[in-house]
Amino acid sequence: MSFIYLILVAIIAIIVGFFVGKAVHQSATEKRLNAAHQNVDDILEAAKRQAETTKKESILEAREESNDYRSKIEKELKNRRSDIQKQEDRLLQREDSLDRKESSLEKRDNWFSKKEAKLSSDEKQIAKRQKEAESLVEKRQLEVERVSSLSQDEARDLIIKETKNQLADERAKMIKSSYDQAHRDANEKAKNLIVQAIQQSAADTVSETTVSVVNLPNDDMKGRIIGREGRNIRTFETLTGIDLVIDDTPEAVILSGFDPIRREVAKIALEKLIKDGRIHPARIEEMVDKSRRELDQHIQEVGEDVIFDLGIHSMNHELTKLVGKLKYKMYFGQNALSRSIEVAKLTGVLAAELGEDVTLAKRAGLLHEIGLAVDHEADGSHVKIGADLAKKYHESPVIIDSIQADDSASSTQPRYVISELVAVAEKISISRPGAKSKSLESFVHRLDSLEKISNSFKEVKQSYAIQAGREIRVIVNPEKVSDTQAVVLARNIKRKIESDMEYPGHIKVTIIREVRSVEYAK
Repeated sequence: MSFIYLILVAIIAIIVGFFVGKAVHQSATEKRLNAAHQNVDDILEAAKRQAETTKKESILEAREESNDYRSKIEKELKNRRSDIQKQEDRLLQREDSLDRKESSLEKRDNWFSKKEAKLSSDEKQIAKRQKEAESLVEKRQLEVERVSSLSQDEARDLIIKETKNQLADERAKMIKSSYDQAHRDANEKAKNLIVQAIQQSAADTVSETTVSVVNLPNDDMKGRIIGREGRNIRTFETLTGIDLVIDDTPEAVILSGFDPIRREVAKIALEKLIKDGRIHPARIEEMVDKSRRELDQHIQEVGEDVIFDLGIHSMNHELTKLVGKLKYKMYFGQNALSRSIEVAKLTGVLAAELGEDVTLAKRAGLLHEIGLAVDHEADGSHVKIGADLAKKYHESPVIIDSIQADDSASSTQPRYVISELVAVAEKISISRPGAKSKSLESFVHRLDSLEKISNSFKEVKQSYAIQAGREIRVIVNPEKVSDTQAVVLARNIKRKIESDMEYPGHIKVTIIREVRSVEYAK
């Protein structure tokens, strides 16, 4: 009985425990569900706040981008308006020039018309006077026949003779006046023809003295010279300052530049690269440096040979190098070294005839234009630069006076006989036809001025005028100029060129900024 009771108690306890456990489990489950719902509500609220924040930030960024884009567009429109205004100004200037030329032509036409009218009037007057003379002859003939006993033929001969004597002087004056006028017109037309011929031939002269040709073993070499995406040709032009022209000419490329020394360096370097076959930027830089050293040595040897041939000794080493540099300088279409040697020899001959020091005379003639060797590296005329060099290297007063006597703008007269002889020898040298041409000189001066303007900025390391003056490449110091400042520098150089120079067409200003980091592993 007690056992059954225990069983019943156990069963009841189990049932009661089941329902109590179920109630506890259900209560815990409800609590977890409530907590989960609360977390979901918090997450949704946080997501809404984050979405609103992101939306506001996106709107602000869109507004900033819109403002930047608007500013950029306005800046471009301003630049385009400025370019259009400049083009309009150039067109107006060109129209003014054409109007002036048209006015000049109209004046010339009016002058010719007046001249033709005057000639027509003179012809009418002559015809009128001839008729009057014939009338007078007839009247005189009748009068002579009336008062004299001469026959008609004899009277006619007498009247014609007297009339001819009266008209001879007037006819001679008219003939002389017409001859003088024709002579003046012929001289004027001849001068115009000469000017036109010089203008037409100036371009050929400049081309012949500013271009070098390098022969190639085959046309495939052109592609190797250009390199991948043009990197080889860009490196070559940047390092040498010479424009490399690759066109359809078979097995040849053209080096174009106004500076003969740079062009010679470029020619030597390119020939070495072609012979070596390995053409890449590092090799190009190596060959350009090597070519510069070789050319310096060659210039020194040329100067020493010239001094030895002329019998001039004990000249300063640097001055001898400057003499060799004259080989690569042109002055009024002449090679400066050839001209200096010619003047030196002529001065020596004149000095020998007058009993002066022949060696000193040759030295003065050779150095009288030594300033041309460095005129692009210093300010002032080549006469002033040459005199300063002579003083620097302790040349005699006679040499300095001979150099200064070459200045046509100076009122100072030569103080020594040899100085006079140098001036005479120079006039003899340039007196032959075609010896002096200003076309190349003005062209080189313009390119030299272009480089000087670029080098006047303190940020500029080096500059090269290429493409016959249509482009100036400026290499800047990367420590002083950033990428954004390079844009400002290009604009400043452009403005200075526009304000200081006169030039046809457009000049492209290219700023090159290169940063190199070099370390040596030991």
